[in-house]
Amino acid sequence: MRRISGVLPLLSALALAGAPALGGCYGFAGGGLPPGIRTVAILPFENLTPDPTLTLDIQTAVQNAVQGRLGLRPAGEATADAVVRGVISRYEPDVPVAYQGTQNNQVDVTRRLVQITVSVEIVNRRDGRTIWQRTGLMVDGDYQTGQEAEGRRKALDKLTTTIVEGAQSQW
Repeated sequence: MRRISGVLPLLSALALAGAPALGGCYGFAGGGLPPGIRTVAILPFENLTPDPTLTLDIQTAVQNAVQGRLGLRPAGEATADAVVRGVISRYEPDVPVAYQGTQNNQVDVTRRLVQITVSVEIVNRRDGRTIWQRTGLMVDGDYQTGQEAEGRRKALDKLTTTIVEGAQSQW
């Protein structure tokens, strides 16, 4: 055991010394996206719900996440390396999930959910291949009564995390 424990610090030091050199050989631009994907166009999602504000909210959230977490630069659809597009198929802003009884036999809703269902696709514009796709993705965000915006923000955070993690998983 003594010989092995003496070798481990030496191996660790060699690995650390070699790490910067390896950094020059392998790049991770664009997370787990294919090489050459450096720009992205986030198209407005088709909105099949009665809430017109969802289109801009989702587009902005996805754009911020893809640029900030994947390091992609914005571009127009005609010149982008990749395109993100989708459809918003359902929006439920007021799903009761927690109740509390009152003294006069009433029931008060204390927690609610915002639920958003979307289908999302990231396409490599150069070869037309789908990089990542998810159909019927349902995300939600809980909130206290009267705080719907907080629930919506949480749902959008879950949506963007799912998209970023999905793109990064494409090794």
